[in-house]
Amino acid sequence: METGSRLGDYLRARRESMRPEDVGLSDLGRRRTLGLRREELAMLAGISTDYYLRLEQGRDQHPSEQVLDALARALQLNDDATSRLHQLARPRQRRRRVADRPERVQPGIRQLLKTWSDTPAFVQSRFLDVLAANPLACALSPVYRPGVNVLRALFLDPGVRPYYRDWEKITSGTVGALRELAGPDVDDPRLTDLVGELSVRSELFRRLWARHDVRARRCGTSVIDHPQVGPLELRFEKLSISGGNGQLLVIKHAEPGSPTAQGLSLLASMIAEPGDPREQGPRQPDRSSDQGQVPEGEHGE
Repeated sequence: METGSRLGDYLRARRESMRPEDVGLSDLGRRRTLGLRREELAMLAGISTDYYLRLEQGRDQHPSEQVLDALARALQLNDDATSRLHQLARPRQRRRRVADRPERVQPGIRQLLKTWSDTPAFVQSRFLDVLAANPLACALSPVYRPGVNVLRALFLDPGVRPYYRDWEKITSGTVGALRELAGPDVDDPRLTDLVGELSVRSELFRRLWARHDVRARRCGTSVIDHPQVGPLELRFEKLSISGGNGQLLVIKHAEPGSPTAQGLSLLASMIAEPGDPREQGPRQPDRSSDQGQVPEGEHGE
């Protein structure tokens, strides 16, 4: 249950996710609380237990930079999680919102997607809505089709799970990615509606969201078990789109010459439209020179 203090909720979630042995403390006796006790974390951060209690309960929401850094070290936060801690303690002034408008993908980005006929690529919003995708991305997974919310599909569509053999890792990472992409703007109606829906319909999402993990994973590798071409081990790159209000260009690619590259090529040929060079097979070599003929256009002056 949230306390109403974003900072306090975050501190409590991170404290409860740690074990005494993670920070070199002996676990003496039976513990009635999950993770570290408040007094243990306060001791590790070098602050008083009473002051830490005020922070977690939301009675003091303006700690100094030094206190935040000390808490981050005590909680063993990585750079992304530390940045999140500072954001929650220094929230931006809320802006007056205008009516929601459909997100637009820049025409140049749409054109770029079309030119990548052999590379799956799509554009996602900061709330993980797929805004545009090329045909190969749509054929790769039902998650990567325009109009689909990646998070909703992963947690609520039973037909999606068989595509991902590392489904548990992907769901956990995607929840952390939403936290990172949303940043401190946690009151955005689009975000609150999405989180509310998933919290009601998925116990797993509810547990993962409560952990307050923040992950900015902009590259890596994942395996897709495609029902037509078999397992595909794909690298992914997520590139920020300038002026895109948090939009990311997501590119999937394979090691050249690998079985995955061959599988992608096969998938591309399966979805090729009539007249597309990909469905015509490899070109036959020009043997006119073998018969003593000079190809047109190659005569000397």
